[in-house]
Amino acid sequence: MWDVFKNFLFDILVYFHSYTQDWGVAILVVTFIIRLILSPLMHAATKSTYGMRKAQPKIKAIQEKFSGDQQKLAQEMQKLYAEAKFNPISGCLPMFLQAPIFIALYQVLTEMHERLGNTHYGFYNLVPNLVLSPSMAIHDGLSVFLPYLILLIVFAFATFAPMVLMQIGQPNTQRTQMFLMAGFMTVFMLWVGWGSPAGVLLYWGTSSLVAVIQQQTSLYIMQKRDKENEENSETTNEVYVVRKERKKKPTKKA
Repeated sequence: MWDVFKNFLFDILVYFHSYTQDWGVAILVVTFIIRLILSPLMHAATKSTYGMRKAQPKIKAIQEKFSGDQQKLAQEMQKLYAEAKFNPISGCLPMFLQAPIFIALYQVLTEMHERLGNTHYGFYNLVPNLVLSPSMAIHDGLSVFLPYLILLIVFAFATFAPMVLMQIGQPNTQRTQMFLMAGFMTVFMLWVGWGSPAGVLLYWGTSSLVAVIQQQTSLYIMQKRDKENEENSETTNEVYVVRKERKKKPTKKA
């Protein structure tokens, strides 16, 4: 089953390469197609996290009110999660679904020489060889290693950019915890990327940057919608108050 999936990914890359005549462009096309397929999940994840961000004042009030009753606190928090339609799994689902693609692409690129022989696997003049990893490219000199280093940095830091950006405006404690976790995972991704083919770094880094754009677009739409709803609500209340304040009828003189 795994070999079928891996060969399917290879066939897709070969198909797009036959039109673009560039392996880097073929990887980018596949990246954008996958991000397009995952865009509904990305929007749902952003919506869920945004709902929890809006619910922070309520969360704080519940924690203060039931600080001495952990069972009641858990029940109230569960109710709040249901009201906010918060699903912690949805935030990680897009990344989890891409994990098999990451592994399959890693294996496909490492097998390229066996599948197609010693042909050119570059990305225009930007990256000389997408099959090569940063750990191998460093031996060819700084000028050759530089594009691999840039891909490695983008690969590591862009992976957790969506999660970090969503913490803006959050309480300091929660924000600090997320930044620490993101920092640790970024170092881990640098270690993973050091031995990964450049094509994998290109795919994952581009995918992460597109995810940031998708997230911020969804966030902008939701914030704009909430602002419009608030303005409409205020306008409705003002109209209601004006209607209630009627002038008194003049009394008839005797």
